[in-house]
Amino acid sequence: MSTSGILFIVSAPSGAGKTSLLRELVPEDERLVMSVSHATRAMRPGEANGVHYHFVTVEHFEQLVGEGAFLEHARVFDNYYGTAEAGVRNQLQQGLDVVLEIDWQGARQVRERFSDAVSVFIAPPSIDALRARLSARGQDSVEIVERRMRDAQTELSHFAEYDYLVVNDDFAIALDDLRAIVRAERLREPRQARRFAGALAEMLG
Repeated sequence: MSTSGILFIVSAPSGAGKTSLLRELVPEDERLVMSVSHATRAMRPGEANGVHYHFVTVEHFEQLVGEGAFLEHARVFDNYYGTAEAGVRNQLQQGLDVVLEIDWQGARQVRERFSDAVSVFIAPPSIDALRARLSARGQDSVEIVERRMRDAQTELSHFAEYDYLVVNDDFAIALDDLRAIVRAERLREPRQARRFAGALAEMLG
């Protein structure tokens, strides 16, 4: 039986609901795991080092970049984020399906190393809905909200680079769409053929 997992890339503009959807999706599926990225931003209330991110200094991050340790890395909102390649490959070799929650820049970098990665873009139903969601958080100034809106439009302009597009208008429907994508990818013939190679060979005599 094959032990090679599937690498899922999930991107979205800030406020589209990506993180909330993945928080529901991943814990319900024992074969699905989140990759824990490195980040140089400050830890927020309720976050834990090594769980939400590996929080590191800019100097340490730059050292890791120089060592070629990252599968992808990017600067987002004045902070650096990166995915350690060794950790991802180790999880995939264990037969786990790994989710990378990254932006379009990181997605491009990952596709260069993993041509068979499955990419999903999550979009809001409208620009007005996105603005309302960002404003409703109540944790950012008007200036920051406007900056996030500009960055969101840049992110949205890359949706066509992805394999799947999920519009998060109704949370429950969007969550079901993500479940369907994961299930469909696991059922692709090449993956099933590898997974059940022994049984298929026996049945075919």
